[in-house]
Amino acid sequence: MALRKKIKLSRYCCALIICVLVFYIIIFHNLLDISSVESGGRVIERKEATARFLGPLTKDNIAERLIIIIREFEDFENSLVETVDSVNEILGKVPVLIVADHLPYPPFKLSPKSSGKIVTLNSDLTKNYSSGCLSHFVDSQYVLFLPDGVKIKTWKQLLFYINFLKSKRNTTAVAIPIAKNVIECKDFDVDLKRWTISYNVNNSDISSQCPLVTGAHALLVKTEEFKSLPEPFARPFPFSFYVQAKLKNWKIRMAKGEKLEQLKTLYLDPHNSWKHKRAETERLKSFYSSVGIKQEILPNHISRYYGCDKNTPRCFGTVVNDMPAYLYEGRWTPPCCLKALRETAAHVFSILEKSQVRYWLEGGSLLGAARHKDIIPWDYDVDVGIYRDDIIKCRELNHTETGPYVDQKGFVWEKAPEGHFYRVQYSEVNHLHVDIYPFYSKHGIMTKDSWFPTHRQDTEFPEKFLQPLTKIEFAGLSASAPNSVREFLEYKFGEGVIEQPKYPNLQNPK
Repeated sequence: MALRKKIKLSRYCCALIICVLVFYIIIFHNLLDISSVESGGRVIERKEATARFLGPLTKDNIAERLIIIIREFEDFENSLVETVDSVNEILGKVPVLIVADHLPYPPFKLSPKSSGKIVTLNSDLTKNYSSGCLSHFVDSQYVLFLPDGVKIKTWKQLLFYINFLKSKRNTTAVAIPIAKNVIECKDFDVDLKRWTISYNVNNSDISSQCPLVTGAHALLVKTEEFKSLPEPFARPFPFSFYVQAKLKNWKIRMAKGEKLEQLKTLYLDPHNSWKHKRAETERLKSFYSSVGIKQEILPNHISRYYGCDKNTPRCFGTVVNDMPAYLYEGRWTPPCCLKALRETAAHVFSILEKSQVRYWLEGGSLLGAARHKDIIPWDYDVDVGIYRDDIIKCRELNHTETGPYVDQKGFVWEKAPEGHFYRVQYSEVNHLHVDIYPFYSKHGIMTKDSWFPTHRQDTEFPEKFLQPLTKIEFAGLSASAPNSVREFLEYKFGEGVIEQPKYPNLQNPK
């Protein structure tokens, strides 16, 4: 009897477990269905898109698999109508998007039978947000960026390049050469932390990949990857594409097939050529500004700056708690600001030395000299100490008694409003600066009249560190410094400070 009860109970438990499992399977299945619906049907859309792109590419289905985009052209001279017509002649109804920043002027008229369409990126208050999103127009498998005035010879020529792209493993895009145009493969680096693009001396090995293709060319890209770019239609194109691709570590190749044909040579008129080059320069500046690039380092190590200068405000606003805003953005001091600080420091050191004012690098500036032989990469000013008794020797410092003084080179000397010290600004507009702190000896201890609680290095110190002063390399100069630099810095900051960099909020630099 007891055995029967056990068997019956065991059967009941098994049935209960099975019911519970079935219940959870049904719930899980429903959740998957809900998830598919809530995601806007992305799963269904992906399956439908995949189905569209199955099978070989033919002349009959190429209009579903490819979209051609013309991005770079000038309003004042172009051959857009001829370019679109040539595409339709060779490829039939393959969609052609002419992507413009604004409605082109003077206007041009595409043939009513053409597959071309003009779409603009400028804001239009008469349209909804979705209609202004260009990604809605790009629903193909591939995107071909075709320069204005360039012709595809045959659809099989395009098929060759698509097959080339498909056959190369992990390749995202293919650069297609154009007849009579020289293209080269360049190597470059993008360092957003330092706001910098740098070009390497040696060209890249084009057998594996090409980070940057220079010269006129078409660009064939996988649509899915292209739509993942943060700024897919940024100008100048395709340079903006290569910058974004570099940050994503995409592999790009130069194809060696039959070249595309030059339909028309543009900008032969000298005035139009000048207008075109000027427009390209302005687009590059605009792109750099939008993505935060402020320095180009050329292969010969010459730098070109695109940030602030003497005639513009500095690149960042008021600093709160000794932490500039750019540090919270994961960036370091903009290179144009470092350049301005170096120039200001060199000017101040020169004036103080000519005036025989005893000075020395203080705080973070001395730390930068010891650690980098330069300004700390995330610092925003230069700190200098002087003997208060020597102020009378310096004409520029004495001029500040009656208000700010602008010297012959445009640097502004003034008494700082925050306390008993002096400030030398890069210009009247750009307030990057060197702070000059007057110290005086009190029973063998160097002290001053203004202190900053947020500056952990702001403390009194024995005068022995200044007797005698020494020299240290700093920002390309030989600057005056305390003797026993390591001992002085560890006295102010703590042991191991040279080897253990910290942000002002004591977080580790990343």
